[in-house]
Amino acid sequence: MGVESVERERESNEGTIPAEFIRSENEQPGITTVHGKVLEVPIIDFSDPDEEKLIVQITEASSNWGMYQIVNHDIPSEVISKLQAVGKEFFELPQEEKEAYAKPPDSGSIEGYGTKLFKEISEGDTTKKGWVDNLFNKIWPPSVVNYQFWPKNPPSYREANEEYAKHLHNVVEKLFRLLSLGLGLEGQELKKAAGGDNLEYLLKINYYPPCPRPDLALGVVAHTDMSTVTILVPNDVQGLQACKDGRWYDVKYIPNALVIHIGDQMEIMSNGKYTSVLHRTTVNKDKTRISWPVFLEPPADHVVGPHPQLVNAVNQPKYKTKKYGDYVYCKINKLPQ
Repeated sequence: MGVESVERERESNEGTIPAEFIRSENEQPGITTVHGKVLEVPIIDFSDPDEEKLIVQITEASSNWGMYQIVNHDIPSEVISKLQAVGKEFFELPQEEKEAYAKPPDSGSIEGYGTKLFKEISEGDTTKKGWVDNLFNKIWPPSVVNYQFWPKNPPSYREANEEYAKHLHNVVEKLFRLLSLGLGLEGQELKKAAGGDNLEYLLKINYYPPCPRPDLALGVVAHTDMSTVTILVPNDVQGLQACKDGRWYDVKYIPNALVIHIGDQMEIMSNGKYTSVLHRTTVNKDKTRISWPVFLEPPADHVVGPHPQLVNAVNQPKYKTKKYGDYVYCKINKLPQ
């Protein structure tokens, strides 16, 4: 039996979508999206030489929004273009070729093609699904990379992803430093708390084919990321939405910007100072949307909790301290933390 594929569903259900992709009315984007208004989350110039100004901007955006876009981040546009080109080429391969990289059923790893992360919601006899196919690869540090799950076609896939990872590493180092300083900590404290040099970069390529009924379906349902921080580059097809004041808005697309999502582990480490952002993805009737989020994750056995320097008699810990792997297990299986 092959990997479940939304692309295959689209080809066999022209003009309609199966019931398992139709969301409840309180989720359907045709009903719940604020139309005619695009949300302009904070845009931060990462090259600003005024570090104090940058710290204030990053801190405010991470606290009040949990999502922002950084520009002038020193990742060359051609590096991003190559990353996007090889990802698109992979998903345009014949289904059988993509399935060569499917995650083995007995594997404890998330890596591979077509993997499902969350248990979907069951409504009656119908299990709800997102209108998306995906591929997971760990791209940093080199010690955790498993090339078994890296496509060999297109041939430049490995080079493009390794080049992106090297450039992204510089962005991550600077971002974690600014996030630390914004909490009144030394610059390396949050990175150390998240696993130090063992912090893992998990790339997920989300491939959202055209959907006959984008008003009824979602690519990815409303969620917060489990990561410390997620750094995302999308293609130019609108789809990312953020929840602000209980309402869903499209997030403005900015070419070559990096979209930053504060994740659950950063909210935990900051003891609630920074906010994990609730977001989701819509789909398009005529165009394919693709996005490349990189989840910055502690190793599974690394213990994460509120940073000790942020906790005292007045500021009690708001979250439990636990191994990241245990946190992931609870969230994926919808168990209390």
